[in-house]
Amino acid sequence: MKQIFSILLFAGLITACNSTKPASDDIQQSKNSTMSKKETVGTFLGAVMKGDTTTMRELANADYIQHNPFIPTGLEPFIQMLPVLQENGTTAENIRMFQDGNYVFMHNIWRNAKPFGADEMVSFDIIRLDDNGKVAEHWDAMTPLVKETASGRTQTDGPTTPTDLDKTDANKALAKAMVEDILMGKNPQKITDYISTEQYDQHNPGIKDGLSGIVEAVEYLTSKNNMFQYTKIHKVLGEGNFVLTISEGKWNGTTNVFYDLLRFENGKAVEHWDVIQPVPTTGLANNNGMFGGF
Repeated sequence: MKQIFSILLFAGLITACNSTKPASDDIQQSKNSTMSKKETVGTFLGAVMKGDTTTMRELANADYIQHNPFIPTGLEPFIQMLPVLQENGTTAENIRMFQDGNYVFMHNIWRNAKPFGADEMVSFDIIRLDDNGKVAEHWDAMTPLVKETASGRTQTDGPTTPTDLDKTDANKALAKAMVEDILMGKNPQKITDYISTEQYDQHNPGIKDGLSGIVEAVEYLTSKNNMFQYTKIHKVLGEGNFVLTISEGKWNGTTNVFYDLLRFENGKAVEHWDVIQPVPTTGLANNNGMFGGF
């Protein structure tokens, strides 16, 4: 499922303000009762694209929580940012969308994205809907898009549709254990318990395919005394054979957020996408933190 969205779809992702019409609450409840969570998010984002503030107010909470460190909480401060983004002609393409309970998580490509740090960016975005089905909270992480990668794959290509929906919980448990044992160093010798020895399609731009690609990358980073260190798993989200882990760790002398998306087949990880972003400490637009709420 691929769609081209304007910057208004994803820049605020969770913008809302108070409705001045009390009757709109009844309208909103009716809409939410007939839409799935993915449809609610898609409808809300479409309303943002069109500037349909009535629908935005119906579908999103006034007191949304924003965890992108450079986007302020609240509608009016966000609106003040839009002219800069619109002047750059920033757009975003949604590559994947999944749902886990009240969370909808997405994999996106941004273009004309200089306001975010580079001409083209890759991101993971997470939206939480509250128990009334209203958009309530947003997290994300972004990294520059790389044209030439070690594996020859892009940072976003590959399957997009989840399968094995009855195995969601089992795959989430596998992903969590994999991060703990391999990336956090609990039992690194168990790597073949989690990663297929026959197929491991790699989308990290600096790592080649397969287990050999992982070994080569680890050896190189270790030789540079710059091996990344995962220290805490903050959230695990999944739908079927796709699982996203959100972790905290150290790399390049800074604290980073690590978003890792894994695809599983027959109990083994066969594909990996990621976004790694340093956690900023200055110039913050809000104090909610990139891991807050998890």
